[in-house]
Amino acid sequence: MDEKQTVKVSKRLSKVLRHDPGSVGITLDEAGWVPVDELLAALRLGRAELDHVVATNNKRRFAYSDDGLLIRASQGHTVEIDLGLPPAEPPAVLYHGTTGRSLDAIHREGLRPMSRRDVHLSADQETAVRVGSRHGRPVVLAVDAAAMAATGHLFRVSANGVWLTDGVPPQYLSYEK
Repeated sequence: MDEKQTVKVSKRLSKVLRHDPGSVGITLDEAGWVPVDELLAALRLGRAELDHVVATNNKRRFAYSDDGLLIRASQGHTVEIDLGLPPAEPPAVLYHGTTGRSLDAIHREGLRPMSRRDVHLSADQETAVRVGSRHGRPVVLAVDAAAMAATGHLFRVSANGVWLTDGVPPQYLSYEK
């Protein structure tokens, strides 16, 4: 499978497994899993193609169950699911990539999940820069995760290392230079 086809399948998987499973006639269970065979039939894909996309996705967006019979998106859902991720102690500082045009709202309201289930944070600035770059010139915000955790905010970490929380109030945010 060439790179162009890999990207195309990855984007389709993201849409189906995160946002619109009904568009191909599948149903996710309460934790976001779907049988691999059902997904393959719905998307008219071969297992080798799916394995290639899962293995080569640089963001590790998809995960197989331990037995390899189920698949789900690691995070980023807009559909109602519970990933079942336990609370985790975050590093002292986490990062969020955004653009300058979002800063006024972020100053007022903090970080909100918007259409997603959670706010996505990264453990390193480089990832935050890449995320912010998708929509323009990136701005990286530092999140005082230690202070948030100390005041009772919960964090979870997805299978691909993305830190999730329900929101970040503005007082826990600062700019990274």
